[in-house]
Amino acid sequence: MSSEYPTRRPTDEAYLDAESFDPPTSLLNLPWIDPHNHAHTLSFEDRERYALSGCREMVMVASGYHWTPYKPVEADDVRYLWDDVLNRKRAIERNHFFRTNLALGIHTGVRITDPDELLDAMDEYCRLDDVVAIGETGVTPAQHAEAWDLDEQRAVVQAQMELADTHGLPVILHTPNVGVDDAPDYRPEFGLPGFESNVSLGQEPVLTGKNPALDAVKIDIEAAADAGLPEDRIVASHADPNNIDYLLGETDCYASFTVSYPWLNGVDAADVAKAIQEYGPDRVMMDTDCANILRTDVFSVKRAIFDLYRLGIDEDDIRQVVFENPKRVLGLGDATE
Repeated sequence: MSSEYPTRRPTDEAYLDAESFDPPTSLLNLPWIDPHNHAHTLSFEDRERYALSGCREMVMVASGYHWTPYKPVEADDVRYLWDDVLNRKRAIERNHFFRTNLALGIHTGVRITDPDELLDAMDEYCRLDDVVAIGETGVTPAQHAEAWDLDEQRAVVQAQMELADTHGLPVILHTPNVGVDDAPDYRPEFGLPGFESNVSLGQEPVLTGKNPALDAVKIDIEAAADAGLPEDRIVASHADPNNIDYLLGETDCYASFTVSYPWLNGVDAADVAKAIQEYGPDRVMMDTDCANILRTDVFSVKRAIFDLYRLGIDEDDIRQVVFENPKRVLGLGDATE
């Protein structure tokens, strides 16, 4: 068959060499797991987009203080978040065909008035088969609405890590981001565009210094050691260039890059590719952290899969990052095959 094109004048094809590109169409159907989202707060259509983009399984996290109606937050407010996600799990699976799992935690982004009551209850929730992780949790440099003493935060985080160790569960760690360096200043009454939280209610930091975002992560790792929780049972979500060398170079933690809101955390597929190239794929993951309080992108991990290949990452390594690693560390077994 002739390779000449019947065009009136030469096209790009006439100037290209004979070497052809055979794109890996298998990337289109590459299964992936989202190890951190808040999909139970999303619309039906957003959850459907997870299914359409090939998400096989997810961990829906119920710990975010954003959804509690009152500040400071009381134990019953957080218990409501846990109960709500348990209530919605089966309907979400029935409607969207992917498998859902739950993570329950006490977030320190706002002061909770009676955390011991929650910790006592959490022990029972951890016995449920639906619960595959504790979190998200972790020391937070500054709180929303009302500050929370650093020592008290650390104690609550460590107590959750002790429960995780007791029940053989991993912990999803909330790591603070430095954010976008050149973000514009917005009217204070508007807050951050794309974020529905009232950011003007942010309190003065309880953790200061040259790099409080990284210091918070280091405090969490110290708490894990005191709790007896192995580092390889920690999934450090929101990994970024500020903490990745510490997480992958100095600990045994998994590092999960949240790729769905680069406008806020400045993280994209290029950061993931760089981490894989420097440290290998064995402890790298990606998550969406999609939630209905901020502008997020359900398709972000699927897009990142393609971008990682364009950036030179092998298909087998991509599969390990988006499927095999979360499957293994979260103990998802054969349900995702």
